Amino acid sequence: MERKEYAVIVLHEIYGINPHIKWVCEQYLAAGYDVLCPNLFNTEGHFDYSREGEAYQYFIDHIGFDSVTEDFEKIFSKAHGDYKKIFLLGFSVGATAAWICSGLESTVDGVICYYGSRIRNYQFINPKCPVLLIWAKEEEFFNVSELTNALREKPFVSIHMLNGKHGFSDPFCKNHNEQSQKKAQELVDKFLKNLR
Repeated sequence: MERKEYAVIVLHEIYGINPHIKWVCEQYLAAGYDVLCPNLFNTEGHFDYSREGEAYQYFIDHIGFDSVTEDFEKIFSKAHGDYKKIFLLGFSVGATAAWICSGLESTVDGVICYYGSRIRNYQFINPKCPVLLIWAKEEEFFNVSELTNALREKPFVSIHMLNGKHGFSDPFCKNHNEQSQKKAQELVDKFLKNLR
């Protein structure tokens, strides 16, 4: 059987597969990609934004980055047989998971990370494929400039800081910044076009 062209694997935030993640998946389907969106929670439903603390604690207590990385190694090996190129797109904790996966031997063809604040705990990762890091300039829990400077010299890594706060690209979030969302999408489109 002939392999399909391109797949985007979308990694959700601490909230689960919520309206934002569904919207993202629809955008990439409309652009002609096959989209895979694994449910890291293995449960129905998602957390509302008002339950941020509870959602984060659930991720830390029941999922964690090690388990996500192991799960994705299995997904990659299967997907490599089905697609010519596979791209990983993560948001927040999903972005940190995507960053970790970029350093695996069985890596994907490109990784896009939106505001993965926990990447600061995984600065030792050396990506084995092109990575696009998109940060919000205003982050509550870490210094964006310091982390950017620490990662800037790594091979394969391209970094952009855009106006706004964590979640700026989510039209369902109070931090949505339409101008930065559009700029980020332009960066992602160019990144993917260059890799195709």
